[in-house]
Amino acid sequence: MSTATSEAARRRTFAVISHPDAGKSTMTEALALHASAITQAGAVHGKAGRRGVTSDWMEMERARGISITSAALRFDYRGHVFNLVDTPGHADFSEDTYRVLAAVDCAVMLLDAAKGMEPQTMKLFEVCRHRRIPVITFVNKWDRPGREPLELLDEIEERTGLRPTPVTWPIGGAGNFHGVVDRLRGRAVRYTRTPGGATKALETELTPEQAAAELGADWERAGEEADLLAAIGAEHDQKAFEAHESTPVLFGAALSNFGVARLLDVLVDLAPAPAPRPDAEGAVRPLDAPFSGLVFKVQANMDPAHRDRIAFVRVCSGRFERGMVLTHAATGRPFATKYAQSVFGQERATIDEAYPGDVVGLVNATALRPGDTLYEGKPVEFPPIPSFAPEHFAVARSRSTAKAKQFRRGIDQLDGEGVIQVLRSDLRGDQAPVLAAVGPMQFEVVEQRLATEFGAEIVLDRLEYSLALRTDAESAEVLRRQRGAEVLTRSRDQALLAVFADQWRMRSIQREHEGLTLEPLIAGQGLPGATG
Repeated sequence: MSTATSEAARRRTFAVISHPDAGKSTMTEALALHASAITQAGAVHGKAGRRGVTSDWMEMERARGISITSAALRFDYRGHVFNLVDTPGHADFSEDTYRVLAAVDCAVMLLDAAKGMEPQTMKLFEVCRHRRIPVITFVNKWDRPGREPLELLDEIEERTGLRPTPVTWPIGGAGNFHGVVDRLRGRAVRYTRTPGGATKALETELTPEQAAAELGADWERAGEEADLLAAIGAEHDQKAFEAHESTPVLFGAALSNFGVARLLDVLVDLAPAPAPRPDAEGAVRPLDAPFSGLVFKVQANMDPAHRDRIAFVRVCSGRFERGMVLTHAATGRPFATKYAQSVFGQERATIDEAYPGDVVGLVNATALRPGDTLYEGKPVEFPPIPSFAPEHFAVARSRSTAKAKQFRRGIDQLDGEGVIQVLRSDLRGDQAPVLAAVGPMQFEVVEQRLATEFGAEIVLDRLEYSLALRTDAESAEVLRRQRGAEVLTRSRDQALLAVFADQWRMRSIQREHEGLTLEPLIAGQGLPGATG
């Protein structure tokens, strides 16, 4: 077995997906705590004196208690190398989450014990379904009042089509959490919370006799329900899990650090290791082929002191060595990798080597965009990462003409990062680009970052458009003369997009002018909100 192949077998690259407020950032910190990557877990809505989450570094994230940007944390656990790619939880940043999911081999779907399958969870799950990413489900906040566990299993199966196979089963109902029955290991574990929940919870293995004596009716009920699960065949099947037909389910509470260590064990034991990936031509690139990597995220100014730009690259094949010179597939130009880092919020560490499944942050990557491929040796290019269809549009202008240069530079940089889609037209000019977003909070991020990072405050004038479709030059001439429609050029790929006030106006124009080219972008088929 080659070094790249054997090292890939030790990798587990995954993301945590959830609806906002289900506890995703808290879970990210708890996993890092249990792997000893950090010494004390943070909380998004923490008590005075308790540190904030490491992964949320932008001022808006800390103020609102949400994740907007992505972070990548690398840590070791049980002889394996984990790459935990944190994702935005808010629906307005679905596009960024979609890009992150292009880089992982498994997802942990986090559910609120009281709310179950929420809308954003389903939207992100659909992306996993589309990409055939195996999903592990963790029912969070079991230390608070919530729903019946069997009811939650029914909802998971009904909404996702996956057969839930509980790996652990709670002892005590939601809000009365004592511990779990570990169904794979055939044991009972009692949890004891540490002060503030900021350090690892104490776990005590109980014999059936001890559990019966200490936990009484709750233990008896958990046993009856576990017997019922066995009777209906709700047992883990590795092939069904990897085929995206079933989902292992765990119960716990990230804030109290209950069940988090077991989730890490399940990731080691059940989550798939990196596998060979098909390139844009459909040919599978072996893990031991020369280095290749996919840029899935670009983020600038994570360190205000340095004003740098980092491209997050998922290693797809071969061995990465810091300092190696790669080829940028989009331009054919060489790309030097002198500065390579592991990045988690504002915390960084230098990476000297990496293998398939690892995530490398390449600093000062001004030429790279999400979806780009880097390679060594024989040319290869991986399929591009699609964009989401924008539903919100606004014209951006600098508040001060003296800041025009900073304004243009900032808009170009945020466009390159994929923070926003920038649309332009000769009619509006470069001083008044149209910003296109999946959700309105993206506009807030643009406003804040332009003001704080470039010193360019802006004015946003919202437009009444809500629909964008691809068109061609011939149809564009007709569409430009229509009321309630406009044709704009997308900066990053020069695609012509026709934007409309609504579906009714678009169909009305289609009826009046037969033969117009108006098409949803191909990759959007079967994916809510995604386009190509």
